[in-house]
Amino acid sequence: MSSLQEIFSPDGAFARAIDGYRIRPQQVEMAERIAEAIRNNAVFIAEAGTGTGKTFAYLVPALKSNGKVIVSTGTKTLQDQLFNKDLPTVREILKAPVRIALLKGRANYVCPYHLQRSLADGRFLSREDAADARRISVFAKTTQTGDKAECVEVNENSPVWGHVTSTRDNCLGQDCPDYKDCFVMQARKEAMAADLVVVNHHLFFADVMLRDEGMAELLPACNTVIFDEAHQLPEVATLFFGDSVSTAQFLDLARDARTEALTHARDCLDLPVASKALEKAAKDLRLAVGLDTGRFSAGQLLEKPEFAPALQVLLEETGRFAAILETQAERAEGLEKCWQRAGDLVRQLGQWQQPADAGYVYWGEAFTHSLQLNATPLDVASIFRKQMGGHPRAWIFTSATLAVQGKFHHYCAELGLGDPDSACWQSPFDYGEQAVLYAPLGMPDPNAWNYTEAVVDAAWPALKAARGGAFFLCTSLRAMRRTHELLKARLEEEGLDMPLLVQGEGSKNDLLQRFRHHGAAILVGSQSFWEGVDVRGEALSLVVIDKIPFAPPDDPVLSARIEEMKKQGRNAFIEYQLPRAVINVKQGAGRLIRDEADKGVLMICDPRLITKPYGRRVWQSLPPMKRTRELQVVLDFFANR
Repeated sequence: MSSLQEIFSPDGAFARAIDGYRIRPQQVEMAERIAEAIRNNAVFIAEAGTGTGKTFAYLVPALKSNGKVIVSTGTKTLQDQLFNKDLPTVREILKAPVRIALLKGRANYVCPYHLQRSLADGRFLSREDAADARRISVFAKTTQTGDKAECVEVNENSPVWGHVTSTRDNCLGQDCPDYKDCFVMQARKEAMAADLVVVNHHLFFADVMLRDEGMAELLPACNTVIFDEAHQLPEVATLFFGDSVSTAQFLDLARDARTEALTHARDCLDLPVASKALEKAAKDLRLAVGLDTGRFSAGQLLEKPEFAPALQVLLEETGRFAAILETQAERAEGLEKCWQRAGDLVRQLGQWQQPADAGYVYWGEAFTHSLQLNATPLDVASIFRKQMGGHPRAWIFTSATLAVQGKFHHYCAELGLGDPDSACWQSPFDYGEQAVLYAPLGMPDPNAWNYTEAVVDAAWPALKAARGGAFFLCTSLRAMRRTHELLKARLEEEGLDMPLLVQGEGSKNDLLQRFRHHGAAILVGSQSFWEGVDVRGEALSLVVIDKIPFAPPDDPVLSARIEEMKKQGRNAFIEYQLPRAVINVKQGAGRLIRDEADKGVLMICDPRLITKPYGRRVWQSLPPMKRTRELQVVLDFFANR
């Protein structure tokens, strides 16, 4: 017997350590295949359905490999869970003498230098912000790590975090007076010395591309990279293999330069005036796009009469500001850093006057207070393949959702992985008994004006039969808000006591706590609740998906990709849009059944699931639930639960 089989056997180390442990053949097989890939420095892709135990299936061979391992996750939530819970458990069970470390992006660590500057300035906009700053100051004196996730007294979204953490732009590096107390450097040192480091995809790519987050030294030494939640990689890679510049960076520069000047260049009277002019120019560029938020292609932006002139003014003001900073740069490290930043911003913004690189799509995204201008590669496969070259090592990609009808062609093509070894393991759950897939009859076309009303009408009887405990997963924020409005009116009308929660009225973790705690609540969410959410038992027994989640075709990156694929004579819908939508549906569906005792109904309202030939590809990729179009079957299922 292999040692892995012994570890996972009915009387092995796991069975002795974990109450109620059951052997899962899928888990053992997956662990063996991963161990083999690590031995051979191979690429391996593994889809493992919910309940397979994939985390332990990759952690055991990783901890036994005697090499340096990087585990990268899609979310900080999973990153924290791995480091604080799963890894210590497995390490203890295996008695493995392995050093582990957690590394996050620098925005997650308090920066003593910026904290002191912000407190000395005392320029917080509200009493609440000032109180948060004091709480962070107390936390900074007692914490070992400086990780803001441990500072529970301050909301992770508090605006104060932006003032008390560093960015790649404003970090002074070795010139910083607080360098020896720097939490970022400390975390990097720990990571260098560790045998297994837990990072997240954003950090992995920020570093591979920008050489900024302390992984540049990590990767060469590492023998194995394991990507969990690997379905997110194409999206994250696209983000980082491109280039972007935001009006917020100009505002930050103006603010940081003023702060530095207060201490080191009070006599430079031009600087405060120029910083105000820079702020005005940055805000005017945002206003030139109009009040709406959203994504615009470069063409759409340049059609707006005020855009090109506002871009020109911002370029000129940044150039002027850089010239003033250059005269002051010798007086302090902080001022020199600001001068360098101003030069970088002039270069980045300059590219936007004549967007030219054929392999990239140029586009902008307008947020409430800022505008981000992006140049995104149309194809990340070649860039990613290059990153995987060099030093021989194992690359493991795993997720509950990577395949479309059991095949990985789409995923391999997006990341340039060629035709590597791969495997699919179904969930050990009894979906035929535990779950029903319900596609209601009589739904209108998804583009109909009254579609959201029809979704709520169709779901209402199922919602009452389930007595709450429901997720409504919407494909757009507009549909989410309308669904919330309609449900609220229904609940009031019928006097039902089901707490109604909606994405945005609190942090994601806070909403989930309330949802679990109540047990009969309804949560209406969009993108951020489709994945990485684990609610077990009757607290969640109905998941309603309004539409098949195709990316909006007017998205500038998607439409440029579709255009490019058409030029190559390829079918963008079948090769690109549909596989991505299938993976998203699988993610949403995965919220429903989380363990052997869960029971529930997955309701997909979109009639295209049945009426369009491609609908079959969607439902055939889902777990083998009992399928129905009859409401009575759903009502009986809940009655017999």
